[in-house]
Amino acid sequence: MKTIKENNVGISTILAFALIPLSGFATDIYIPSLPSMGNHFHINGSAIQLTIALFMISGGISQLFIGSLLDSFGRYRLSLAAILIFSISSFAIGFTEKIEMVYFLRIVQGITVSIIVVSKRAFFMDMYTGDKLKNYISLFSIVWATAPILAPFIGGFLQVWFGWQSNFYFLGALTLVIFVLELVFSGESLKNFKPFQAKAILNTYSEILKTKDYVLGLTLITLSYSLVVIYGMVSPFIIEHVYHHSAMLTGYSSLLSGAALMLGGIISKSVINKPLAKKMTVALGIQIILATAMAMSSLYTENAFTFIAFTLSIHLVSGFVFNNIFAYCLGRFTSNAGIVSGLTGGGLFALTSIFSYSVVNTTSIINQEDLAIVFLGTIVLLGIMFVFFAREHYKLKNNLNSMLIEVKEVYTIKEIGNKTKNLNVKGVETEIIENLSIKETRLAKATNESSK
Repeated sequence: MKTIKENNVGISTILAFALIPLSGFATDIYIPSLPSMGNHFHINGSAIQLTIALFMISGGISQLFIGSLLDSFGRYRLSLAAILIFSISSFAIGFTEKIEMVYFLRIVQGITVSIIVVSKRAFFMDMYTGDKLKNYISLFSIVWATAPILAPFIGGFLQVWFGWQSNFYFLGALTLVIFVLELVFSGESLKNFKPFQAKAILNTYSEILKTKDYVLGLTLITLSYSLVVIYGMVSPFIIEHVYHHSAMLTGYSSLLSGAALMLGGIISKSVINKPLAKKMTVALGIQIILATAMAMSSLYTENAFTFIAFTLSIHLVSGFVFNNIFAYCLGRFTSNAGIVSGLTGGGLFALTSIFSYSVVNTTSIINQEDLAIVFLGTIVLLGIMFVFFAREHYKLKNNLNSMLIEVKEVYTIKEIGNKTKNLNVKGVETEIIENLSIKETRLAKATNESSK
């Protein structure tokens, strides 16, 4: 089996970061083309928005299972095959004349992207440890935000000059180049293969999903990212049909939205050591004020630019919220990197697509006021869920403090070493679970109970 050469680790890391935004890039690039695609296939907006929902649902559901396969059979060969299939399917979408075929190929792309993204997130957990791993994980959502920055801008340009098909040709060519680079420079990163035992894997999923703070965290990032997806679904039709601007402005607005999302992630990284509850409370309060102002201002003035400006400010805070909670969820169970990566990414995609598509198709969002009301309702729901999350987080913190006392009773300070002097609520449970046997120590039992 081909492994990564030591002098190629840096290149492999860059390639991994390049592929992490693919899930967003594969959707955001053709957002400016949604109206044009609807006209081409003679279908309404809801039917063409379904191409986004099918991609996200298939990608989300498949990620729930992909992680265990990657932990058992490795990252490299599966991801390499997935990149090639994604490239071929992108070219096929550009050539097809049937919307049913587009639906099918978008489902295929959702599955292949899930393999690619989960394997690349797990790559970092395979290759890095400690502060370096923590730093890379905190960069995930920032790098991921490059998709909504670059993709719609590129897509708007391609739509205006070459038509909607060129978006998919671009995706096909881009991933084909990456496929060749992966073939040359990358290799298998997994060092310890786990036997594929369905019962054990299901038990692992069960234990993770019984962890209340993790599940609530997953709900929080779903609602936070839904603010971005809902805007992506409705903005082309509002900007181009209601405010009568071109697809280029749709692309620019999505670019700025992505930049705001990334800036929010960067800000969150700069205050990574601040208390989670305090910074989240402030962020959610700011979002409620912004959404309320967006709705109130529409009573006096409304145009494409106020519509975009308010959305950007709300998305900036969403980036802050998302980055904090996403890093928390990924760092919760690092001993099962593939599974937790797939479960987090898959749950996020599936739940976000279902929630966003349901909201868009059960409400009438045709102007700034409508979108502001939807934003406000989602943010209020996010705030309510955060109250429950904070309560579980507080319980975990108290349990961990008690657990540290038990550590001193069971092990000497020398045996604990650096593992305890820098422990924090985000990482303590995973550090202990990975390094101490659950069956052999009271400490691990306390960790398990605190998770439940």
